[in-house]
Formats: sequence, C-alpha cells, structure tokens
Amino acid sequence: MAVKTFNPPSVRRPFGAYNHGLLVPPGASLLVTSGQLGISPDDRIPPDVTSQAEFCFKAIGSILEEAGMTYADVIRISGFVTSREDFPAYMAVRDRYTLDPKPVSTLIVVGGFTRAEFLVEVEVTAARVF
Repeated sequence: MAVKTFNPPSVRRPFGAYNHGLLVPPGASLLVTSGQLGISPDDRIPPDVTSQAEFCFKAIGSILEEAGMTYADVIRISGFVTSREDFPAYMAVRDRYTLDPKPVSTLIVVGGFTRAEFLVEVEVTAARVF
C-alpha cells in the first residue's frame, strides 16, 4: 500500500508543492532527521540562503541514502529561515528535491540559529514500506 494524500475541498489548496496530509501505511519504516544547517562537510558556510539550502538538502539526501531511502520517501519537510524575504529562494531549492507524492511541509521564520551566519535549517521525516 502506498502513502495516501489528503487535500480536502473544505481546506484551501496548498500554497506550494506540498500536500495537506499524508497517511503512511502500517509496516512502514520511519526515518526522522535532525535539522540540517547550511554548512559544508569542511565547515564552509555560504552567505546566501540558496547555497545554504542546497547544503541542507544534500545532507538530508546523504542521510536518506544511508537509510536505504530517497527523496521519494520523504513525507514531511520542516524548513526554518531567518527572513521572510528568503521564502522564494528556499522554496525553489526545496521544490527541486520534492517528489510525488508531495510531502507535507511547514516553513517558519525564526529569530536565528546557533550561529548568526546560518540562514536556513531543514529537517525531514521519511517513510518506506520495505
């Protein structure tokens, strides 16, 4: 059984590339990641949200791969940015990594992260029936 999507007509359609709800079938394995920051393995932090978001999603891709999963298994994305103006840049990167069915998604503006140079943090939940 595949993941089932929910976008009831009584709820405003999603603003972007996501679904309002997903139902994971019994027996699925779940993977939950920690928030990934926009930093390279060699500690480089780019100055822009697009590059930082790329690092976040590449790190998540590596975690998924190690768990035997892909972005097709992602059911939830939570994104955090420090500026409302960064929404479009973040979402453009996010949308390149989201596959069908589109995951549920939350995007929140926060006051900051552990270091001032971080502009974005992303965490995901993935589910796969093996």
